[in-house]
Amino acid sequence: MAYDEYLADRISQFLKDNRIGFYEKKMMGGLIFMVDNKMCIGIVKQEMMARIDPDFHKEAIKIPGCRTMDFTNRPMKGYVLLSPEAVDMDDELDFWIEKALEYNPKAKSSTISILNTSHR
Repeated sequence: MAYDEYLADRISQFLKDNRIGFYEKKMMGGLIFMVDNKMCIGIVKQEMMARIDPDFHKEAIKIPGCRTMDFTNRPMKGYVLLSPEAVDMDDELDFWIEKALEYNPKAKSSTISILNTSHR
């Protein structure tokens, strides 16, 4: 299993229950949840990725289990990775999904290319 399928099911169920239009896209061994054709939430191995408001980033990484995403070995403001413990409880998972959905209308759609780049 390249990514946590149980976490994927939980995220998918939240989006369905809240009638959020989305589709899934497998990338680089992980799974991305696209909302309005923009990368919104993802799973990389056992961690959840959330695309959040960059203005909330500094506060977010103070929350236990949350760290800056550095997928390309460069810290990416507005993208966080959450440990399995940080999204273990439904209310914790809901919090991070809601943060990602909150930012989604303001997000640009071009950032998906960061996951499509090959490592050199």
